[in-house]
Amino acid sequence: MNAPDSVPAIASAASPFAAFGATLLKNMDRSRQARGKLLERAGFGPQETPSTVLHAEAGVSLRSNAPEGADGPPVLLVPAPIKRSYIWDLAPEVSVVRAWLARGYRVYLAEWTPVPDSEDFGLDDYGDRLLAACQHAIAEETGQERLIVAGHSLGGILAAIYSCLHPDQVAATILLESPLHFEEKSCCFRPLVQAVPHASQLAATFRQVPGVFLNMMSALAEPQAFQWERMTDRYLSLGNPQAIATHMRVERWTHDEFALPGRLFTDIVESLYRRDLFLAGRLDIHGRQIGPASLRAPLVSVVDPRSRVIPWDAVAPFHEAAASCHKLLLRYGGDIGVNLQHVGVLVGSSAHARIWPEIFDWLEAIGTNAAGDNRGKGLY
Repeated sequence: MNAPDSVPAIASAASPFAAFGATLLKNMDRSRQARGKLLERAGFGPQETPSTVLHAEAGVSLRSNAPEGADGPPVLLVPAPIKRSYIWDLAPEVSVVRAWLARGYRVYLAEWTPVPDSEDFGLDDYGDRLLAACQHAIAEETGQERLIVAGHSLGGILAAIYSCLHPDQVAATILLESPLHFEEKSCCFRPLVQAVPHASQLAATFRQVPGVFLNMMSALAEPQAFQWERMTDRYLSLGNPQAIATHMRVERWTHDEFALPGRLFTDIVESLYRRDLFLAGRLDIHGRQIGPASLRAPLVSVVDPRSRVIPWDAVAPFHEAAASCHKLLLRYGGDIGVNLQHVGVLVGSSAHARIWPEIFDWLEAIGTNAAGDNRGKGLY
């Protein structure tokens, strides 16, 4: 998954203006993080479930929320590798971690951490090596070689990649508003990607792509979702103390980001957004080409049909093409008080009232007849 040899040569000749722009964006990043800390001091920080660190290495820290003596099935939650993982555990009343725990699962949360400047990780690291290290640590603690993998947004891409590469170790895959098909009519970022040069040039300028740059590109690609809907949601939340508290906690989370490794940024933009290789079955990870036909685990996909960020056509084609014998496609209708509708499936009250119970009930229903090879015996 490397750029052509000519591209790094071009990128290495980045102008002083580009270097100045990179420094400016990194300073803006620090300013955003400072604003986030102000929100936290105002009382809008996360209220996370107590956890312990089970495994840590450069790029990831695995948090265990499994109560002592618990013996339920393990689940690995995979956030997007852009912002902090506590969006899965924002507050007790809207915590996906607590929802899994309440149903008897042993919950593990992959917490992506900044990568040192001396390292440059790509999709093969995030979608395979680091998640494999997490699974190994979970297997050592639980004695179970198979687990459920659930991912949101870009984290869903990583969860899907891992499921394709390790079908015998994944009991079920849950993809929450995860973009897996990238065509111009269904991807708001595609026109922007098509209008810019190879992503490795940007990656070479930044080395690690600042979060503020990714925010700016998101707002440019889809201003309604990333700007106007957020302001509307704040106004609609004002009369509901819980809704406005959740809205402000999500606001704090939006400022809690870190840079994306240059190679990961390049892999995502070029292999996924520009070339749509995953749906085509030609995504190369460590010399293996994978696609929906490689995903055999029971599959849940959640999509918001109203979304312009991850629309129906970015999710449904991959879901339909997946080789899974057991599939569930759920429609999420949005919430008030979630700030960004894109994270509503994690922190929205209706998502916790309807979507998550449906997922849990479905997993329990197929548990008696979905095989270890996902063809007939049991999830575990």
